Amino acid sequence: MFELKKTEGKARRGEFICAHGTVQTPVFMNVGTQGAIKGALSAKDLKDIGCQVELSNTYHLHLRPTDTVVRQMGGLHKFMTWDGPILTDSGGFQVFSLASLRKIKEEGVYFASHIDGHKIFMEESMQIQSNLGSDMCMAFDECIENPSPRDYVQKSVDRTYRWLVRCKAENARLNALPDTVNPKQMLWGINQGGTYTDIRVDHMKRIAELDLPGYAIGGLAVGETTQEMYDIIEAVEEHMPVDKTRYLMGVGTPSNIIE
Repeated sequence: MFELKKTEGKARRGEFICAHGTVQTPVFMNVGTQGAIKGALSAKDLKDIGCQVELSNTYHLHLRPTDTVVRQMGGLHKFMTWDGPILTDSGGFQVFSLASLRKIKEEGVYFASHIDGHKIFMEESMQIQSNLGSDMCMAFDECIENPSPRDYVQKSVDRTYRWLVRCKAENARLNALPDTVNPKQMLWGINQGGTYTDIRVDHMKRIAELDLPGYAIGGLAVGETTQEMYDIIEAVEEHMPVDKTRYLMGVGTPSNIIE
């Protein structure tokens, strides 16, 4: 699934293979939140500019046009007419961005739709992403506001770990079903822990033991300083499996990419 081709210091050059193609890393994933890139770019346009991976949002597609409609159309690839790799996030960022519309419980997160107020239960994230048929699906997590009290962060991270264990089992179950849109869908785990280095490192060590195809650092660029973000990445990086794909979530300014 991933091959590390070259290293220079901490820089990595590699490639990973998924059901819809091979991706050369490092790579910037183009964001098509609702199944399209803003600015009237077609799937052909994405090919022409060299887009390797398209990223879509589980929460928003669940609301409109709904993941069941996308599934009936043959999955997100056919819905978009895009035949390359697709990553879907889990809805975990909406736990942060729609804080006034949600309630967190052990079994998952309850949202009130920002469109019409109807209730959404986001433990369904694995089923929604399976319906979308993305190549890489993200585990459901809580994106924590920075800064947050240490006690809350620790409890949140522990809960996110428990959710990840359940996501792994559910992803395996869904992939084994005979009518699954993409039976080779890969689950990636997400590191959380706010700006507490020791919590971050401990969480990374724990999720690395689950032997997932890829790992992300989440919960950054949400209130902390740029230097705090860089410090957290540096602390976590050395504990990430060297033979797995790495994903830095929500970070994409030119200066951030260079750094």
